[in-house]
Amino acid sequence: MSRKHLLIAVAFLLAVQITPALAQQEISLQSGQSPDLRIARLEAQVQEAKSAGDNGWLLVSSALVLMMTGPGLALFYGGLVRKKNVLSTMMQSFILMGVVTALWAIVGYSLAFSQGNAFIGGFKHLFLQGVGAQPDPDYAATIPAQTFMIFQLMFAIITPALISGAFAERMKFSAMLLFTVLWFFVIYVPLAHMVWGKGGFLNAALGGSIPCLDFAGGTVVHISSGVSALVCALFLGKRIGYPKQPMAPHSVVLSVIGACLLWVGWFGFNAGSALSAGALATSAFVTTHLSAAAATLGWAGTEWLRTGKPSVLGAISGSVAGLVAVTPAAGFVTPMSALAIGLLAGIVCYFMVSKIKGLFSYDDSLDAFGVHGAGGTLGALLTGVFAVSSVNAIFKDPKGRALPVGLLDGNAHQFLNQAAGVLIAWVLAGIGSYIILKIVDAIIGLRVNADDEIMGLDLSQHGEEGYNM
Repeated sequence: MSRKHLLIAVAFLLAVQITPALAQQEISLQSGQSPDLRIARLEAQVQEAKSAGDNGWLLVSSALVLMMTGPGLALFYGGLVRKKNVLSTMMQSFILMGVVTALWAIVGYSLAFSQGNAFIGGFKHLFLQGVGAQPDPDYAATIPAQTFMIFQLMFAIITPALISGAFAERMKFSAMLLFTVLWFFVIYVPLAHMVWGKGGFLNAALGGSIPCLDFAGGTVVHISSGVSALVCALFLGKRIGYPKQPMAPHSVVLSVIGACLLWVGWFGFNAGSALSAGALATSAFVTTHLSAAAATLGWAGTEWLRTGKPSVLGAISGSVAGLVAVTPAAGFVTPMSALAIGLLAGIVCYFMVSKIKGLFSYDDSLDAFGVHGAGGTLGALLTGVFAVSSVNAIFKDPKGRALPVGLLDGNAHQFLNQAAGVLIAWVLAGIGSYIILKIVDAIIGLRVNADDEIMGLDLSQHGEEGYNM
């Protein structure tokens, strides 16, 4: 063997001997770390993984809830009006995606979710100051505060859009905008703070005087919009020709597509309100779907028995009624309770639309009150009946043990708390909306003139037509 070959062989043997030694030395260095440090590092890695999962789910949920407004609600409402008003109706939903976003970013989020008093927040987060990548542990400890902010924004967008169903086909576009801006500050923001903000008067988890359970917006979204819709319908009066002239939906097809998008988007609305990607989100997802299904059957079945035919419009209206009713309850009730809530909502909302509206002779054009006002009220009250600690132990004793939540769980007083929350939402939305309507009417007038209404709001308000054929 040559000298060169001998040197290569020696180098190889040394490498074989040294490499395991170096590896063993690295292991020894790591094992030399204190157990506390190693555990802390492991916990940090686990927390980072959980945060990533929760954040991903909340971002997806935010997109789903935005999809509920556009295209979901825009299509649903757009199909229900006459074809001369389809664009104006869709525009009322679409424009709020811009208007409310700006208001929320500038001051709305701060007034709703920064600490203030029991009825309104403060200005800590004005212009989104301090709302960044770090979580706000008061609300969601595993996601960036900015994610929580954008998720809550999507609720603020759809809520006033729901009201537009009551005054469809007869309110000025300018009046709608001014009404929405005032309504946002007078009704939505205070109610959101009272129910969901830290120290809010109705907050069940963060020090409220009356713990009213509202998982995803039964009071904040649906009662507020539904009651306001009724006030708008009464204040503006009936459409020209209503109810003598037929005013059938121009395209139930569009409304079916919109209803399907609403159903899918509602998973983000309710399951996203768990603010994490854990078991509670799964529970809310399941109860949301079951309630919508039961309400579809309840409405369609009742209509079938009474009229001999189950309409497509009735079926999709029933699904929305079930989604509305389960919204406050989604993270507190069992799947079987969700079926009961949905079935009751489908039947009750059917009679609100088919009988009560005619009995009191008001023109709630697209039944915003009959579905959202009535369904939201029913769901909020039934939450106080069906909520159980086995799903969400929101109430605990000083030792951390779960306490009964709803009536059937052994806490009869919760029904009264729910009734108090419903009453406050009704009064605030009803009186506040009436005052706002008076102000807007005095400044610019609410209603289009008769010629513009007969022409249709697409042309009279926007200079366009939905169908050029």
